[in-house]
Amino acid sequence: MLEPLAQRLGFPASSRLLIVCCDDFGTTRSANDATLQSLSFGSATSASLMVPGPWARDAAARYRGEDVGVHLTLNAEWDTFRWGPITHSPSLLDGIGGFPQTRDDTWEHADLEEVTKECRAQIERAIYWGFDVTHLTSHLATLNLRPDFFDVFLSLATEFGLPVRLQSRDVTSHQGVPYRNIAEEAGVVFPDYVRSSRGRTPAEVAELVRTLPEGVTELRFHPGLDTAELRAACGDWRTRVDDHRRLNAGPEIRRAILDSEAVVIGWEPLRRLQRAAAR
Repeated sequence: MLEPLAQRLGFPASSRLLIVCCDDFGTTRSANDATLQSLSFGSATSASLMVPGPWARDAAARYRGEDVGVHLTLNAEWDTFRWGPITHSPSLLDGIGGFPQTRDDTWEHADLEEVTKECRAQIERAIYWGFDVTHLTSHLATLNLRPDFFDVFLSLATEFGLPVRLQSRDVTSHQGVPYRNIAEEAGVVFPDYVRSSRGRTPAEVAELVRTLPEGVTELRFHPGLDTAELRAACGDWRTRVDDHRRLNAGPEIRRAILDSEAVVIGWEPLRRLQRAAAR
């Protein structure tokens, strides 16, 4: 049995480590501005880039070595602001020309060879754009909630030597599938716990940070600036604006990190650990 992840990263086993990650980097100019502000001046330590996103090239042009992974994307859930595959992959399209809006639609129609081709292309394009990719995550968890799609996710994590976001340790399996055990046996590294700011008040997010369990926890945000673009793009724009404020203007998270005595890290130490073990 492996040592606790914190210990393998060089910390005491009882340590509390925290990754603060901004998802949906590359979807809008608002998201890009908010993410980069959060990384440079706020509490964020990492971001996940949606390569097919309409503003992904802008994110690449502004990249200056931040801890950025690839948010592998097979869905476009917004009603008016859509994106689609960067490869010729007809099975990944819905009836109006973009990625499907729901996981179920993707799972029902997608050809796994096209899924693999598309996801590999997203990683390779991020690398081509100059990103030193630190990790892989799955937009809407499409790749890590179905065994056949999870096989693609795990294969790419192994191929590129990248850690991944999986279900938390307190969710041992999904629909009876021990995804974490399978990934561990493949030598893929992942945080112990994953939490989201969604549906939580600032006080609740702060309490979540203040009471972190031992091990490595990733806390996810979806920051966005309050702009006409963001309001037009997505119905949950208020939540995204709140996330930006929490990461930058509000003192609650920073104070909670100090109270918890957590060590704040990015994804890169997990990547380094995984690649060292694979040698």
